[in-house]
Amino acid sequence: MRGGKIRIAEVPDEVAQGIEQLRDSLEVPDAFPTEVLDEAERLASRTSFPRHADRTDIEFVTVDPATSKDLDQAVCIQRNGGGYRVCYAIADVAEWIEPGSALDIEARRRGETLYEPGAKVPLHPSELAEDAGSLLPDGRPRPAIVWTHELDAEGREQGLTVERALVVSRAKLSYEGVQADVDAGKPHPSIALLPDVGRLRQALEAQRGGISLNLPEQEIMAVGGTWSTKFRSLLPVEEFNAQISLMTGMAAAKLMADGGVGVLRTLPAAGDRDISRLRIAARTLGVPWPEDIAYPDFVRSLDPADPRQLAVLTRCTALFRGAGYRSFTAGLPDGDIGHAALATRYTHVTAPLRRLVDRFASEVSVSLAQGESVPEWVFEALPGLPEVMAESNRRAKAWERGILDLAEALVLKPLVGRVFDAVLIDVNPKTGLGVFQIAEPAVEARLPAKGRKPGTTLRVRLDEVDLRNGEARFSHPN
Repeated sequence: MRGGKIRIAEVPDEVAQGIEQLRDSLEVPDAFPTEVLDEAERLASRTSFPRHADRTDIEFVTVDPATSKDLDQAVCIQRNGGGYRVCYAIADVAEWIEPGSALDIEARRRGETLYEPGAKVPLHPSELAEDAGSLLPDGRPRPAIVWTHELDAEGREQGLTVERALVVSRAKLSYEGVQADVDAGKPHPSIALLPDVGRLRQALEAQRGGISLNLPEQEIMAVGGTWSTKFRSLLPVEEFNAQISLMTGMAAAKLMADGGVGVLRTLPAAGDRDISRLRIAARTLGVPWPEDIAYPDFVRSLDPADPRQLAVLTRCTALFRGAGYRSFTAGLPDGDIGHAALATRYTHVTAPLRRLVDRFASEVSVSLAQGESVPEWVFEALPGLPEVMAESNRRAKAWERGILDLAEALVLKPLVGRVFDAVLIDVNPKTGLGVFQIAEPAVEARLPAKGRKPGTTLRVRLDEVDLRNGEARFSHPN
């Protein structure tokens, strides 16, 4: 079968059955329809893009996970007087997809790419997402939306151009490789200034009152025919690279706000009551929070390596709920349309190969920047996009949690009866159910907290594992 069929890594049949069961329950798409694949194959042979300027002289490189092939973004950073010029190329997916086509309809049905170890459920067929439309370093010019940010010595935006252009990526770099090169003092010339710009943008984020939760990520790996899990913190270069994407999303939001048309990513601000509860939780856990330290500064100071501070960080996730999208076509809407975590307006434009909304937001942005009318197909889609993405996000979160549960069950299956050291990181105040984080193997256990406070360390015993349903049952040893 061509295209985006899920291919399960070499895992026990029970786990494969569990994934099939999860897919059915969430109505996750399987293979692409034939007409979608035929359309993608036809488009992949296209070589003429008359609307696009020639920017193949810019030394773009991509920075992604080592195994990624759907490369949305390429970057080149240079000195510009006392400041910086950041050229950021985003795959121009709208140039490939005809509105109303089978490819367009299928992408709207899927909403975003879903991931699992060794495979994924893609938004677009591989002929587009991992070949013709991807910014691969194969010498082939590809259509992109190129954002050129002119920054001053402190990293503030001083000028911006957005254009359709043909670009050529010179290298496909990985986060680990870039970090190693930076640490060794020999970064690729195109991103040698990434740490400088990244730090400057982080400082500006702090000045705005923005917040980035420094929670460890739970990562699943498919190696040697099975799965394993671990907790990992982001590398510094990942955080710096993210700042370039955030800067572009903020610039796009400003274009939309000024133009009165677009779609924003929104997040309501935490209420005083929520922050008061967090202060109480920090005090209960023995984590100092001086009265003169603002909430954003306190969050940035927390160290996830410390069990009590990790528990407070976990509590902070409750203050980040309610993210959504807000579209508008006739001026800015009433109400809160900001993104509280970033402390500014923001939108998604930098991952169009993997997220549907970015294709429409990118088209709005380049049209406004070029003084052109926003295409009618974009206007028609904008009112319904927030609900399409809300449903897609709900499915993606349930899929991710389900895959993590299956991965944890597979890792834990041989360890039934073993007792583990764990940290209580959260307690549901209504049910008394606790979330316990186990470092080795990297899993989370759920069982009654029995009056214990988050941040405490204790031991838990693994009693039973259900591979098919991704369930692990723990208890407190006597």
